[in-house]
Amino acid sequence: MTKEQKRQRRWYRFLFIISWLPMQILFPSRMIGRENIPDGPAILCPSHSNLQDPFYISLALGVRKFCHHMAKEDTRKIPILGYIMYKMGSIFVDRDEQDINAYKKSIRVLQAGEQLMIFPEGTRVHGTDHVPPKSGVIRMAAKTHVPIVPIYLPRDKKVFHKTVFVIGEPYYIDNARRDDYQRLADELMDKIWALKERVA
Repeated sequence: MTKEQKRQRRWYRFLFIISWLPMQILFPSRMIGRENIPDGPAILCPSHSNLQDPFYISLALGVRKFCHHMAKEDTRKIPILGYIMYKMGSIFVDRDEQDINAYKKSIRVLQAGEQLMIFPEGTRVHGTDHVPPKSGVIRMAAKTHVPIVPIYLPRDKKVFHKTVFVIGEPYYIDNARRDDYQRLADELMDKIWALKERVA
């Protein structure tokens, strides 16, 4: 493990520790399917509707299960949080243009054997709204040959109410051509929403 990786994990643990109690009180949660998280590199792909979504997953996975987060560039400007996210290896992406630098950083993270959390919708989506998913996740998975892990997070989360989310089985993107990427991104979202049936 490099010095940079060790530093990132220290900051990750710091954010975990200061976030754990507030999240447990304000946004309690229960995870189904933890066994589906691979030990090696993977792209974790949750549905997205709230700012606290990455906290749900990271805190449920535990302090020892380190993963990088992809976040919009504006997140870097949030006082304290943006600094900590930068220090722990988060990848900030400019959604207004094709951010090649963020893509290359993501590829390096996966090729280094680490995990990366990406919201395939690319933005927070509320209620019954729908947006076309971004195909970047598919492109990364096809290039690095790492599995995609679909994760269902309900949109109607409420303070002090337990949120149940589901981690689906990992799967690989094989022999995909560029023309297939958007279709495969749509199929990923179908896999995510299909997990809703497992929420009791």
